[in-house]
Amino acid sequence: MSKVVVDFGLCESNGVCEGIIPEVFHLDDQDYLHIVQDEVTPDNRERIANAVRQCPRQAISITEEPA
Repeated sequence: MSKVVVDFGLCESNGVCEGIIPEVFHLDDQDYLHIVQDEVTPDNRERIANAVRQCPRQAISITEEPA
């Protein structure tokens, strides 16, 4: 199973990822990024991969979890 991971030490909470796929990423009222849905599925993989590429701080990645 693939999961999306954010390195919160690098994340600047600029919201680019939320703009790409708000079903997965959410910026709260204090500008803190939350992962709403961490599972990478065939339906969301392309948009999550786009969020990974577009992140200005390269704080987002996709990891493979053991089944």
